[in-house]
Amino acid sequence: MINGPNFVKGFRVTKVKEFSLTKPKPRTIPVPQKIPTQKPHQPVPESTYRSPKEQEVLQGKKLTNRQKAEELLIEANMEQFKCANPEKSEKTKRVLSEIMREEDNKMAFNKVKVQHAPMKVDNVPVRLNAAAILRERALYQRQVEEELSRIEKLVDGARDPSEFLEWQRQMHARDLEKQLADIECRRLEGKLSREEALLARQNLIQENKKKALIKKEETEKLMRVYAEKRLQEEKEMRDLVEQVSEGHKNTKQARMKLQKYKQQIVQEVAEESRELLRQALEEAQEELRKKFELIREIRAMESVPFIRQTLVDLTQTAGHGLNCEMSIVELRERLALLKEAERKAEEEKRDQILEEKQLKQQHLLDTLEQISLHRAAQAKAAVLRLEEKKSKSQLGKAAIANNDRVTELQRKLEEKMTERKRQAEALKLNAQRSTSKSCKNSYEEKHWKELEESRERQAQLLQYGVVSGETANRMAAYQAARNGTSQAYVMPS
Repeated sequence: MINGPNFVKGFRVTKVKEFSLTKPKPRTIPVPQKIPTQKPHQPVPESTYRSPKEQEVLQGKKLTNRQKAEELLIEANMEQFKCANPEKSEKTKRVLSEIMREEDNKMAFNKVKVQHAPMKVDNVPVRLNAAAILRERALYQRQVEEELSRIEKLVDGARDPSEFLEWQRQMHARDLEKQLADIECRRLEGKLSREEALLARQNLIQENKKKALIKKEETEKLMRVYAEKRLQEEKEMRDLVEQVSEGHKNTKQARMKLQKYKQQIVQEVAEESRELLRQALEEAQEELRKKFELIREIRAMESVPFIRQTLVDLTQTAGHGLNCEMSIVELRERLALLKEAERKAEEEKRDQILEEKQLKQQHLLDTLEQISLHRAAQAKAAVLRLEEKKSKSQLGKAAIANNDRVTELQRKLEEKMTERKRQAEALKLNAQRSTSKSCKNSYEEKHWKELEESRERQAQLLQYGVVSGETANRMAAYQAARNGTSQAYVMPS
């Protein structure tokens, strides 16, 4: 057994096989994306190429407002102030226009676009809320009741007040005519007083001119006296300056004393400042020590531990032994029930309010129909009253024109106006004459002054021997010929 042949049992060998994890998967074919289709193009609206209707309405409003403004301007210019003539003179208008032009040129660099004034609406629309509708309904109802009561009284046998009203209307018309006549008289009296005031002003101007001439002569005398006085004062001032210069020589000793006194004051101030600095340093050190002590106490308080968590059971009561005591959970449930009850009550109340509102709107619509009928009737009555008023105003103007007092005042006013214009023309002629005369006098004064100055220069040149006598004579002759005068004399050589 031992020396016999050995048979070896065969073993299964493990074969290595590669992992298939690293093999790439085949790429999937991508699904083609859906090409988006655009929605059909909407055509451009026609309003894009049209100007908005609001602009046309605004332009129409602006045009009507401008026409109204021009009519008012024409009316205001035709019917100006009744008591006076406010027209300015041509010179005043020219000066005002020049001033306005200068101001506009100054402000031209900072022009700002001015916002247009808001459009003025003649008939402002009234907001028809419930209160306004009910008030107007009550007004018309009261008028209807008054008319019914008046008719009932007439049926019962009461007297018709139409005769009394007609008499009252006639008296009112008579009083109105009288008032208009008085107003016209006051207007004419005002214009008459203005004309008298203008005449008085012209007379005052003439008196002031005479006073101005007298004042000018007095001023010339005073100026001569002032010149003499000024020369005397200059002489006294020179004497005073000499005295002051002598007094300056004795100020050196006083200056030395003042310097010593100032040095002593500086030393005292320096000692006081050192003492104050030492006290301030001690106070600062004491304050710093207190701050350090306070910081130390705060840090010690912060180092103490603090319990932040508290455990609360919401289902338990507080345990105070009260009859109405309950837990937080029970409280929340009761609050939820209470909110639900309040919500139901609010819904019921909302439904009731809506029903009442509908009834009220229907009532207001019925009221508006009645009001429109009343307004139409009142508009017709207003047209009739306006026609009657126009006829009365025409009659009143005719009565004023036939008033004797008004015609007399107009005659006096015309006389005063003619007298004032005549005096104004006379003053204008006098002013032109005085202006021409003053210009002529000033020209003659200038001419003689230039002639005197030239003769003085010639005399100085002859005195210093700069020119000869013959040359001086020729210069004087040339100057006299240029000034249009004959040679008065010949300078001696």
